[in-house]
Amino acid sequence: MVSLLHGTIKDIKDQLLILDIGSIGFEVYVANSTLFNVSDTVDLFIHLQWNQEQGPTLFGFQTETDKHIFQLIVGCSGIGPKIALAILNQLGASAFLQAVQTDNEEMLSKVSGIGTKKAEQMIVHLRHKVRKLLGSGITIDKSSVQARQKWNDVINALESLHYSRLEINRVVKYLTENYTDPTVPFEHLMRKALAFLSKSV
Repeated sequence: MVSLLHGTIKDIKDQLLILDIGSIGFEVYVANSTLFNVSDTVDLFIHLQWNQEQGPTLFGFQTETDKHIFQLIVGCSGIGPKIALAILNQLGASAFLQAVQTDNEEMLSKVSGIGTKKAEQMIVHLRHKVRKLLGSGITIDKSSVQARQKWNDVINALESLHYSRLEINRVVKYLTENYTDPTVPFEHLMRKALAFLSKSV
């Protein structure tokens, strides 16, 4: 069983990384490809998902916690890897744990592919498992939850202005690399985002 891969990123396509580990190149799906760059050397915690028709698919994570949360989510009936990646991308591990712990259906239902009914089912299915996970030592990073919400607000605002997913991914990558202070207000980030996009036209 593959549990960890160390290699160099040769190409990035949407949520897919081509990871060169020497003599072999692996396709690895990730939640947010904007966090990676071609030529980066990375260590990825790996989950191998087997599909009867397509065979094995690899999913990579920067932390073991993200991997555990992904495995927790895909263990839910009717929830596949695509939705699990969307949860990690749009909410992050801490916000997801908080949503389940506090029965926050509204937060979960904002994720692409999850409606109110599915959010309710996930919370019922995972409430006990999340409680057990938190009891094992994994904690909810509240500052991470707040920061993630700010990025989601930026993404939602850009989507409402009809920017493409490619443009949004580029601007989020730019902002996360240049504005790491979690106290930077939403309004400032939006001004910088729009200025970046106007220069890219």
